[in-house]
Amino acid sequence: MSTLAQDIRYALRQMRLSPGFTVTAILTLAIGIGATTAIFTLINEIMLKSLPVAEPAQLYRIGDTNECCNEGWEDDDWSLFSHQLVRRFAEATPEFEEVTAFQASPETEGVRSSVKDQVARPMKMEFIDGHYFHVLGINPFAGRVIQLSDDQRGVAPVAVMNYATWQQTYGSDPSLIGSTFVIEGHPVTLVGIAPPGFYGDTLRSRPPDFWFPIQQELLIDGPDGRIKDEQQQWLYAIGRLKPGASVQGLDARLTTVLQHWLSDEDPIPAVFRTMALTTVPHKFIKMSPAGSGIASMKSNYSTNLRILLLVCLTVLLIACANIANLLLARSTARRGHTAMRMALGATRTRLIRQQLTEAVTLAVCGGLLGTLVAFGGARLMLALAFPQAKASPISATPSWPVLGFAFALSLLTGIIFGVVPAWFSSHSDPAEALRGANRSTKDHATLPQKLLVIAQAAMSLGLLACAGLLTQSLLNLQRQDFGFVPENRVIVSMNPPSPTHTVPQLTSLYRSLQDRLSQIPGVQGVSFALYSPMEGNNWGELVAVEGRGEPKANMEDAASWDRVSSNYLPTIGQQILRGRNFQSSDSGGHPVAIINEAFAKTFFPGEDPMGKHFGMDAAKFASMYEIVGIARNAKYGDPSEPARPFFYVSLEQSEHADDPLMQMMVVRSHFMQSIQLLVGGNVENIEPQIRRAVAEIDPTITLISVQTMHEQVASNFNQERMVANLAGIFGGIALLLAAIGLYGMTAYSVVRRTAEIGVRMALGANRLNIVQMVLRGAFVQVAIGLVLGIPLAMFAGHFMASKLFQVRAYDPLVLGGSIVALALCAAIASILPARRAASTEPMKALRTE
Repeated sequence: MSTLAQDIRYALRQMRLSPGFTVTAILTLAIGIGATTAIFTLINEIMLKSLPVAEPAQLYRIGDTNECCNEGWEDDDWSLFSHQLVRRFAEATPEFEEVTAFQASPETEGVRSSVKDQVARPMKMEFIDGHYFHVLGINPFAGRVIQLSDDQRGVAPVAVMNYATWQQTYGSDPSLIGSTFVIEGHPVTLVGIAPPGFYGDTLRSRPPDFWFPIQQELLIDGPDGRIKDEQQQWLYAIGRLKPGASVQGLDARLTTVLQHWLSDEDPIPAVFRTMALTTVPHKFIKMSPAGSGIASMKSNYSTNLRILLLVCLTVLLIACANIANLLLARSTARRGHTAMRMALGATRTRLIRQQLTEAVTLAVCGGLLGTLVAFGGARLMLALAFPQAKASPISATPSWPVLGFAFALSLLTGIIFGVVPAWFSSHSDPAEALRGANRSTKDHATLPQKLLVIAQAAMSLGLLACAGLLTQSLLNLQRQDFGFVPENRVIVSMNPPSPTHTVPQLTSLYRSLQDRLSQIPGVQGVSFALYSPMEGNNWGELVAVEGRGEPKANMEDAASWDRVSSNYLPTIGQQILRGRNFQSSDSGGHPVAIINEAFAKTFFPGEDPMGKHFGMDAAKFASMYEIVGIARNAKYGDPSEPARPFFYVSLEQSEHADDPLMQMMVVRSHFMQSIQLLVGGNVENIEPQIRRAVAEIDPTITLISVQTMHEQVASNFNQERMVANLAGIFGGIALLLAAIGLYGMTAYSVVRRTAEIGVRMALGANRLNIVQMVLRGAFVQVAIGLVLGIPLAMFAGHFMASKLFQVRAYDPLVLGGSIVALALCAAIASILPARRAASTEPMKALRTE
């Protein structure tokens, strides 16, 4: 221990004696270690961290896919269930203490506090059953949690509030507990506050603000709510194992329960019954660990986080190469001192240990500063990934696992960049070293330095190419033709009107809203839709074409659809290629539809679809709609995927079906959730006018957001923008570090060759010859690095191929631009030492001997 203490004191003394070297090394390491630690912070939060619940290892989920909110009748791997089916699973699994059901996709509702609010706020609310908090092992911060007695029909409705919502929105006011909140017009008692850090069952950028008993769903959604309907699959399920129990064999047992349940007549909607019964033997259940909850964000972000981690590790390796070069240069300058110590009896082991201690000390100092960099970097990444999140549960504060990672990374980094200089320094020839730095007959130190510069150039080229590919992919995503015109469009997202409205009442309401919104100065058009392009929503059904029998239960026979007002397509700038738009006369005649190009190509290949008929889900509805127009393809979902088959039906018409489920879907589709405005001029101050206009017509309607269509489209690229921006930043850092490394190596070479330069100039070499000699030596290393870096860049491109949009993994323009950028930086980094060498006076240079 005393020897180690001596080595640490010696290392600190050397750092104090060389402040320039110390500051450069620590800052370089802080950038590399800090960036890598920042990425690990997000990986730990999103991919590794368990739910903040009691004994998370005992939690298991029934199902393993993240379907969000689809009914799932076409899927074989089932993960969404009705409430009745979850209770069947609970009865069939004695291994579980309890099984809880909860809503797969929390919804935004209008919520007003009787104590704090004058108007309703848009709040996220999740329906849960009475087992939820007990299964997760959650105790309240204040008040109490929802219990089984609350999850009954006919009892007074209650709710539990998220701690972050209580703190940030309501100022931690304790008087709220026991007070009344009005949710979608219904009084609800707030009985408790969830504990700090608890964000629910799923890691989301916007966690639920309230939890609400599932049996009270009828209060919010009306008498035909999902809780009563076995055909509605909308819940996830998690169970807690009993001590000593195992999930082995549960997959098969629950699959049997599912198949028996599906074989009954009631659970399967009539329109699906014929096709569904034939697929029952293929349906199955797969259990999965639920200690991390529903890992939807893990699956969404895992690839991008891995890319960023590799990028940061590359930057760290380049930083290590730089520090190794600095230590090699310093160890060469100290060869006389090292030789003297060896001559006095110091062993190679002792010298290696002392230099490694110095390197690790530098790395630990860099790691300490890197922790601050990591904190700021993680906050930057969160801001890029979730720009609209107000109460994200993902923390940028370094936790103990993150700090442990940073410390371990610092030790590893110190060993990586310290071992080579320590090895070469300890193996130097004492007699050779004692002759002086510039009187060596051979020099083993320059070879590893050159190799490190070559490695830096190769890695920098690969990193620059990756950043270029990701940036070009993002630009392609943003600049593509979406099929609509985002300029001068404003999108208003709102809660649908009260479920007590009839279709005629809704028609009157929309007409009044349109008239009032049209009076706002600058508004040139108003339309309504279930959802607007690229807002993250989708209604999809199987398509039955008249005369072709039953559709197949797969994606090839499915299409997305939207119910829209008659002027919707002109308002969003989506062109009708053939046929006509919806008309007011459509309300009294045969129901009509407008299809997109992809729909026509999929369901009417080589045919003229105009005037033909189709319907949804089953052959008996195949004559429901007549095609009166074909619109351009427009993207509503993933912007990196081609436009899906899509059809539009008119808000002004109301279809009639003899099937209860179909009729319920038709009625529900009249409850609009999006308003589109075509505006002229400045839209900066239009939001208050929109909110005031809607409140004048119906104060019970809660507006969730008012944003331009450009903002709505841009929100689809948050991940891609984060990765591209960070890769670009790290690519620039790598380029700077590589340039610094080349500059240091070239300057060091010039100093060591001072006498040689003097001899050359004394024998007639001019300044240009000296500059050419120095540049040639520098560019040979860069050229070798480029040769090695090109296949590295191509390999990295293939690794990222799934994340690129309309960019080849070996795009020649991106690769060529990266080569030019690296070559330019190399020229700048090497020209300065070259000019210094050319300005050397021959006599002064010869005196160095």
